[in-house]
Amino acid sequence: MAKQATLTRSYSTKFLLAMGASAAALSFSAPTIALAQDEEQAGLDTITVTAQRREENQQDVPISLTTLPGERLDNILQSAEDIRALATRVPGLYAESSNGRVAPRFYIRGLGNTDFDLAASQPVSVIMDEIVQENVVLKSFPLFDIDRVEVLRGPQGTLFGRNTPAGIVKFDTAKPTDEYDGYFSASYGTFNTVKIESAIGGPLIEDVLSFRVSGLIQRRDDWIDNAVQGTDNALGGFEEFAGRVQLLWTPVEQFSALFNVHGRSIDGTSAIFRANIFDPGSNELNGNFDRDTVFFDEGDDNPQRYDNFGGSLNASLDLGPVTITSITGFETADGRSLGDIDGGAGAVFLPQGSFPGFIPFPSATQDGIDDLDQFTQEVRIASNTDGRFNWQGGFYYFDSDLTITTDPFFVDPTTVNHQNTSWAVFGQASFDVTDRLTFTGGVRYTDDEKDFVGVATNFPVAPVSVEDGDVSWDASLAYAVTDAVNVYGRIARGFRAPTIQGRDVAFFGAPSTADSETVISYEIGFKSQFLDNRARVNAAAFYYDANDLQFSAIGGAGNFNQLVNADGEAWGFEADIEYLAADNILFTAGVSYNDTEITEPGLRVAPCGGGCTVLDPLDANGLALIEGNPFPQAPDLIWNITARYSYPLGGGGELYAFTDWAYQGDTNFFLYESAEFNANGNVEGGLRIGYMSPDGKYDLAFFARNILDAENVKGGIDFNNLTGFVNEPRVVGFSATVNLF
Repeated sequence: MAKQATLTRSYSTKFLLAMGASAAALSFSAPTIALAQDEEQAGLDTITVTAQRREENQQDVPISLTTLPGERLDNILQSAEDIRALATRVPGLYAESSNGRVAPRFYIRGLGNTDFDLAASQPVSVIMDEIVQENVVLKSFPLFDIDRVEVLRGPQGTLFGRNTPAGIVKFDTAKPTDEYDGYFSASYGTFNTVKIESAIGGPLIEDVLSFRVSGLIQRRDDWIDNAVQGTDNALGGFEEFAGRVQLLWTPVEQFSALFNVHGRSIDGTSAIFRANIFDPGSNELNGNFDRDTVFFDEGDDNPQRYDNFGGSLNASLDLGPVTITSITGFETADGRSLGDIDGGAGAVFLPQGSFPGFIPFPSATQDGIDDLDQFTQEVRIASNTDGRFNWQGGFYYFDSDLTITTDPFFVDPTTVNHQNTSWAVFGQASFDVTDRLTFTGGVRYTDDEKDFVGVATNFPVAPVSVEDGDVSWDASLAYAVTDAVNVYGRIARGFRAPTIQGRDVAFFGAPSTADSETVISYEIGFKSQFLDNRARVNAAAFYYDANDLQFSAIGGAGNFNQLVNADGEAWGFEADIEYLAADNILFTAGVSYNDTEITEPGLRVAPCGGGCTVLDPLDANGLALIEGNPFPQAPDLIWNITARYSYPLGGGGELYAFTDWAYQGDTNFFLYESAEFNANGNVEGGLRIGYMSPDGKYDLAFFARNILDAENVKGGIDFNNLTGFVNEPRVVGFSATVNLF
């Protein structure tokens, strides 16, 4: 497939929507624009999704779902940003990380996990080409040659597994075809930011064997000065290389086998922590913050290096009434990150005292994966008919072995090992009760076991094991009010397996465990299109009740990272609008609202140890009582808008302008509430102005990401001082894309 949609008319309708496909929220995927059959009227195209593990029109899927096509994703990632750039670009979806470009943390409908450990479990699952990326480092695999992104909100345990009570983010890469196609894209911008992406594919043996090879190179110069070391351009840069090779073998019409091998290497800077950038009692950045300068006396300028490698085999056999699918995958990773955690220079190192602000003691830590091996196997049998009753079922196996070393430098490093084995059986069926009413239901049983061993520790620790078996299920009714309006209701139960947190062993603490997390979710929604298929409006409302949420109590004077179980609940809504105002003007808008609340009576955690202003009541031991607080890193409001305008030129080419904006509302960083560690009103915008050739072969454009150079706080470190970290800076540049065929 061409990198950008080929334009057949001067107003470039298909490309117009692909670039503007939005933000939207709820139940549904972003659009593309297609010409009506009479080629006189443009409209929104049908979107095919695989949210239920089979190809369907997204309008018929009774799930809150947003899809971003590959072209839309290219705009978001134009300045060589990583996967966190998806945050707020899909209503209900948020992402952040205190590990730089590695180990992102995802949140859907306010539910996620702030645990920064490399063994952390998350309630949002990332699926890449049908393979779960369970470990946080695997979740950070760079995005390139992507065909579509599907964000599914609410529990997805029936078809996608145990650790999905919040939802999933599903990536499908472009696949080999029987036609030659490919592209080459390059961009250059601020800080010598370079991004080169390319793909080529086609038949090797006609109708039997085809291939696709794709790759990514992206880099940025160091651009942040270290004032303590007196070094200009000491950190902030990165170099990342990634590639993917796919072979599609179809020896007979009934059988296909897709081989996928991929890898990635990144060498750059981990998270940039900045000491005392808040004044006590305020969450506003103060005079200690300088985007271009840090004051590190440790951490060797925060280096980070990771390597990933993996592969998969997706084989399908059509037996007529049924299709049997086998998906085998393996993933490996290793690497490490080093950081000056306190974000400044302690008094012991500077004769004139700590800087900036008071830093009671220095803190630097290196965390790394010595070895990660993940193996997955799924076998699925699905009905292959067009009748009123359709079904699928299968078996799933997961095995992971992870070794982590943490070095706090004031004692010897600690190495621990995590092993996780899980298996499941599942089934789902849908039945057309009438021509307009469809019932869908499914169930999955999962058995999960985790084992923790301290391989080399300074603090004696006994092995720890946790195990549980539980059921996930869902049931929905979808009713077609008209051919253009569908309504649905869905109830689902999600399950997150019990987990072990062992990072505190490196700091002479005991490991902690958390029981299984379960979520019961209720949602109602509608999906509609009107104005001769020039507009779509979709909306859903939800409520979920959660038992034993696996929260992480992070920080405090001891810099703890302890698991705690807590009950909670949330309600909210998601909505999106797509409107083709004219053949050359497209608007999209999306919004979501989440009201989350911790309902566990008497739950208390250690508040900050770095001088923050705690807003919660404290008990006699100085612990914060957090019942009634919102979930951590759960924006209450997200909205985003896009607009694209094209101006036709003689000969069929066009000039175009595209802009996108996203907003993040009130967001509390930790389980406790404080005046300093929260954010509100974060806004970022982007702009692209370009020229498209008449045949769509060339696309030349000027772009700007974070065009206002907004300085938005994304998180904090709370145990030592008022440390925070912020978003990426503005990058302005030029890009060129050539479709090769």
